[in-house]
Amino acid sequence: MVELLLLLLLLLFPFLLYVAAPQIRKMLSSGVCTSTVEIPGKVVVVTGANTGIGKETAKELAQRGARVYLACRDVQKGELVAKEIQTMTGNQQVLVRKLDLSDTKSIRAFAKGFLAEEKHLHILINNAGVMMCPYSKTADGFEMHIGVNHLGHFLLTHLLLEKLKESAPSRIVNVSSLAHLLGRIHFHNLQGEKFYNAGLAYCHSKLANILFTQELARRLKGSGVTTYSVHPGTVQTELIRHSSFMNWMWWLFSFFIKTPQQGAQTSLYCALTEGLEILNGSHFRREEEVDEGF
Repeated sequence: MVELLLLLLLLLFPFLLYVAAPQIRKMLSSGVCTSTVEIPGKVVVVTGANTGIGKETAKELAQRGARVYLACRDVQKGELVAKEIQTMTGNQQVLVRKLDLSDTKSIRAFAKGFLAEEKHLHILINNAGVMMCPYSKTADGFEMHIGVNHLGHFLLTHLLLEKLKESAPSRIVNVSSLAHLLGRIHFHNLQGEKFYNAGLAYCHSKLANILFTQELARRLKGSGVTTYSVHPGTVQTELIRHSSFMNWMWWLFSFFIKTPQQGAQTSLYCALTEGLEILNGSHFRREEEVDEGF
């Protein structure tokens, strides 16, 4: 009898999965940015814009007329993406600049060059990130996840903050993850030297993104600069390249996984939607859905 029930459940599982797929996809992914706002003359920086969600975000902002900086570690790949975006959008104001978030010298060099080049900065999208890396440290000795995902963007934002204030109204969008729910800030082990788990290290860094967003919003109140954190959804990108298990899981459940273009929607929503200033500091899981837990 038990064997028969197990067999029945096994046979029904694919059907149940198919029926539940729309709700599961909605739970794991972002919505759609329906804003029709055009932003000609606006200046935008998108980190990690040579691939995945960052590339799609940059493409859409370029389509809307912005002058877009692709801040990439791999400049050669970035140049290819810039040409692709220019061809697709007709916008030639798509520029590539070197930015390695694992090296504070590179971050400072990028900021110095940008500030010398541009009079304004209207949108900063801190999108780049690493996930489930084998234990390693940045050029400055920080554990790679916290160093790149949080501290690198923290420094970049700090260096560009006055320009954002001068350009107000302006926005900062920090790409976090649903993984923040498993995150904890272990101040006694920030560099992972006492104990280390690649998956949890990623979670900790994503929690740091949200806490940074909240505190930044508090400090910038009244400045005309607003900031938001987002969960882009479960997206097929190069972010999982360090994990064979994650690659296998993404392949197995590919029916539920969003494309990078779909994953970019929450970032675009926070960058473009008019009247969002009243939600300064909020965390968005999908279009118009604010995580009340933060």
